[in-house]
Amino acid sequence: MNVIDVLSERGFIENMTHEQELHDYVNNNAISCYIGFDPTASSLHVGSLVPIMSLAHMQRQGHRPVALVGGGTGLIGDPSGKTEMRKLITKEDVEFNKIGIRKQLSNFIDFSDGKAELADNADWLIGLGYIDFLRDIGRHFSVNRMIKAESYKIRIESDEGLNFIEFNYMLLQAYDFMKLAESHNCLLQMGGSDQWGNIVAGVDLIRRKLSKTAYGITFPLITTSNGAKMGKTASGAVWLDAERTSPYDYYQFWVNTDDDDVARFLALFTFLPMEEIREVEKLEGADLNIAKAILAFETTKLCHGKEEAMKAFQGAAAMFGNKEIPKSILPSSGLHQQGAGHSNDVAVPTSEILKDDLQNGIPAFKLYHQVGLSQSGSAARRLIQQGGAYLNGNRIESVDYMITINQLENDEILLRAGKKKFHKIKLKM
Repeated sequence: MNVIDVLSERGFIENMTHEQELHDYVNNNAISCYIGFDPTASSLHVGSLVPIMSLAHMQRQGHRPVALVGGGTGLIGDPSGKTEMRKLITKEDVEFNKIGIRKQLSNFIDFSDGKAELADNADWLIGLGYIDFLRDIGRHFSVNRMIKAESYKIRIESDEGLNFIEFNYMLLQAYDFMKLAESHNCLLQMGGSDQWGNIVAGVDLIRRKLSKTAYGITFPLITTSNGAKMGKTASGAVWLDAERTSPYDYYQFWVNTDDDDVARFLALFTFLPMEEIREVEKLEGADLNIAKAILAFETTKLCHGKEEAMKAFQGAAAMFGNKEIPKSILPSSGLHQQGAGHSNDVAVPTSEILKDDLQNGIPAFKLYHQVGLSQSGSAARRLIQQGGAYLNGNRIESVDYMITINQLENDEILLRAGKKKFHKIKLKM
């Protein structure tokens, strides 16, 4: 199997250009391929995992991935998938965000010894002469064709409309592809389904300017079995940065996967063999919950490392009961080699609190908001009113309930929101 077959089998590919030629190209060459990443935040989130994992598969199959950080295009904003113009960010913001993105990508892709490259389109876009760009590149683009692209069409028909600065985005992304084709012999661009028009524009520009055949692959929009957008939860995005989403919460996101999504997510977000993943489709009940724990362990291991993944597994075991992991279920998982015993160093999110603060008492709804178990004080009040707030296993009955030093058990207080979100409060000595 070549890498295109691998990606197809695992559910990555929605569309591609030059299908047979692309198969021949990867069969006969060690290729370079690229995906662009938007530096508008200091962390990527799980919605970026499909492109990240596709680059990792490329590397595992002997090809060279290029992760392109949009230091130049990030200053403009991609209208694809957006219903309104994004707030413009500064060059300083972009530089800061690039540091976090580089760190997160390095958990999935090996950048050592030239095995992969992190590029920045600011290197060739910032100093670009506008008149020269229009004469050399802009003349190859038909406005009639551009406005038929789905990303532009949606915005033109919206109340917000399409700003001229964003209208340039397709030209700039196509120019990125051409520059990487020139400098890295990179003739394959991959991206989300909303990038199809931009990718095809780059393929066409490379044909016109370089007389070369370039290729494009797009990924499907990943949604859960109930139709929700992947990576969106009631509490917001699930980030790859441990400071924004703790390894324990990251693990919990995956372990709460819907039954119908387990095998599909194992194929997309782990490197476990497909023959083992197909067997998961036959599981149900307790065995399917074991597969969810393995999914959570493997995804957390990729993002945060083996140690944090094991802490998260053991933290969940301490909260919900230990699971025996039969070796017959996904036997290639590292969880079987790591063992599944308890540890004193579990990863349940924990905060410290001063003794004096507890002496005076803290309203429960304030503490729930303070430790991140609710998005606001009013949300915490609703949680309590609906019977979803617990302290040391006992339901909090009143929105005016005060948490004091009397609730300490072994110098700890355990808060719970709903069935599966926990937070420990430890006394700060």
